[in-house]
Amino acid sequence: MQWSDRIGRRLKLRDLHILLAVAKSGSMGKAATELAVSQPSVSKAIADVEHAIGLRLFDRGPRGIEPTIYGRALLHCGVAVFDELRQGVKQLEFLVDPTAGEVRIGCNETLAVGFVSAVIDRLSRHYRGVVFHLVPADRDTLLNRELPQRTIEVAVTPISALGLEKNIEVKTLFDDRFVVMAGTESKWVGRRKLALADLINEPWVLPPPNTLPGLTIAEAFRAQGLEPPQAHIVSFSIPLHLHLLATGRFVTMLPMSMLRFGKHLPLKLLPVATLKKNYSTGIITLKKRTLGPLAQLFIDCALDMAKPMRKFG
Repeated sequence: MQWSDRIGRRLKLRDLHILLAVAKSGSMGKAATELAVSQPSVSKAIADVEHAIGLRLFDRGPRGIEPTIYGRALLHCGVAVFDELRQGVKQLEFLVDPTAGEVRIGCNETLAVGFVSAVIDRLSRHYRGVVFHLVPADRDTLLNRELPQRTIEVAVTPISALGLEKNIEVKTLFDDRFVVMAGTESKWVGRRKLALADLINEPWVLPPPNTLPGLTIAEAFRAQGLEPPQAHIVSFSIPLHLHLLATGRFVTMLPMSMLRFGKHLPLKLLPVATLKKNYSTGIITLKKRTLGPLAQLFIDCALDMAKPMRKFG
C-alpha cells in the first residue's frame, strides 16, 4: 500500500480536530475537556495518527505538550483543511440565503472607525443578516498571526514598506497621510491658517514615538525645524483620542481617511501645513486560500469605495 493511500484511509478529520485542540491547549487533559471526550480518546487519536504516518507528532516540554517539527507541519495542513471546509459551508449558506452569513476582517483602530466602518455600513444595508467580526490589531499581528492562523479572511492595513511576501496577495485601496485634528469645541477650530509651531505647547495625544505612525508624525515636525512635542497622552486607542479631543483641550495627528470616511466623528481638520508624505493602504489576503462569498463582497465594495481617494495631496 502506498504511503498516500495509507494516510487517505486512516487519517480522519476527527483526529485532526483533536490534534489541533491538543496543540492549542498544550495538554491532553485540557483538550479532552474542551472537546467533551475522555483523555484516553485523545491519546488514542494521537497514537493512531502517529502510527499512520510513522512520525512522532508531540513531545513533552517545559510548557506542556508541544508539537514536533512533523507535528507543526501536519497542524498547518489541518488548519488549512478545516478553514477550507468552513469556507465551503459558508458558500452553501450563501447560496441558500445570500443576505446572511459572516465575515472576519482585521484592521487597525483608525481604519476601524473610518474606512472599514464605512464599507461595513454600506454592505449591511444590503445584507441585513450578515455578521461582521472585526479584529483590531497592528499590521505585524495581522500578517504574522491572524491571517496565517486563519482567524480573519481579510486584512485592511497600511502596505507601504511591506515586504513582498510569497504567501500573501495585496490590493491597493488608497493613499493616506497624517493631518492635525482637534475636537469640535477646540479654540483652534475656525482659524484660517495655523502652523505646527502655534500648537507645539498644546496638550497632544499621540501614538508611541517608536512606532511607524509616531515616526511619521515626528518627521512632520522636524521637516519644519521643530522637535516633536512631548505628548501628554501616548496611546493608539481611538476611543481615548475621541474622549480627550471632545474636551476641546487636546490636539492630535490622525490619518486623513478618518475624516473622509468618518463624517459622523466629532473631529475637525485644522488648517496646518504638514509634511505631505502619503502612505498606501490596502487589502491583504492569503494566496491559494478559498475566500468566502462575503469576504469577496467586502473586497469588491472596499475597492469601489476607495476609488475617490486613490490619490490626493
